[in-house]
Amino acid sequence: MDFSFSEEQQEIRGTLKKLLAEVVTDTELKGLAKEGRWFCEKAWKALADAGMLGLAIPEAHGGAGMGLMELVLLLQQVGRTVAPIPAVWSLLAAARAIEASGSEAQQAAYLPGIAGGETILTAALVNYDTTDAKRPTAVARPEGDGLRISGTFTNVAYLAQASKVLLGARDGEGYALVLLDPKAAGVTANAQVGTNGEPLTELVLADVLVPAADVLARGAAGAAALGRVVDETVLGFCALAHGVSDGALLMTANFAKERKQFGVAIGTFQGVTQRLGDAYIDVDAMKVTVLQAAWRMAAGLPYANELAVAKFWAAEGGARVVAAAQHIHGGMGFDRDYPLHRYFLTSKLLEFTFGGAESQLATLGRSIAAHA
Repeated sequence: MDFSFSEEQQEIRGTLKKLLAEVVTDTELKGLAKEGRWFCEKAWKALADAGMLGLAIPEAHGGAGMGLMELVLLLQQVGRTVAPIPAVWSLLAAARAIEASGSEAQQAAYLPGIAGGETILTAALVNYDTTDAKRPTAVARPEGDGLRISGTFTNVAYLAQASKVLLGARDGEGYALVLLDPKAAGVTANAQVGTNGEPLTELVLADVLVPAADVLARGAAGAAALGRVVDETVLGFCALAHGVSDGALLMTANFAKERKQFGVAIGTFQGVTQRLGDAYIDVDAMKVTVLQAAWRMAAGLPYANELAVAKFWAAEGGARVVAAAQHIHGGMGFDRDYPLHRYFLTSKLLEFTFGGAESQLATLGRSIAAHA
């Protein structure tokens, strides 16, 4: 297995790192918070202008025609700056679902706008009464060529910016994967707030009509398409978590070089260097496992265990890294005027989304038992 990046991928990563570092600054994020806004439109536009929103979108629809690995590179840099943008939901969950399962008409209707930044989509993948996002409890029943859907989804991000919501519902013996109009009759949106302060939404659907033009897949094909969406979204969160931890570690290392006690930098103290060393190992393990899972997924190889391992490290390793960062920063780390709090809160949100460390170990345990 070769984890070295191509020259083109290295250039993409360097461009993303420079672009987001220049746009998603502490001053910019404080300004958004002061105005009561979350979505960083400036960063989204900058990515669109640089052609980065269309990395994995086919050239025929205005994209660069690349793939999953390039999206992982993008998401790692998004996490590194904790940029409040819908990259996972619009570029990974929705766009790739439309590319894989949508008709030519659906692809032409949505993909060019996503690549250009004019169209934003989101996804609703979490129900209250199931812990398995691949088995949603919302129900779809046929009506003409379309579907009527009833059910409740929670923690839907960027609904205010989204023109459609990707979601799944039980459809006979399988599942339906559809694009829902959030303003359709029968949709109720209730405000929620994430642990990091992100505005989220509870979507209550009461017999909402989804026309045939917005149905991506049904039955067994719908179940397979929904499974792919969930797995790739989990991978996206692992990539974000790695970026968040990498950014927190860099900030902490720089702080340890500058903060002095007893006339010397605290980075020279053995206890501090040990915590930083352990955090470095965790960040590296997060990177390797997410790249391994992404590579196998992109290559069409079995990846279930590798994805569970990546999610375990994203949860367990990510928690240790931000805890070490807070500990080394001391009181400064809890000051809302200092940027570290964004990394801590975002890491905690990512830790438990789609299953924490223990649930991943349980998944791996079941796999080992079945193999034995």
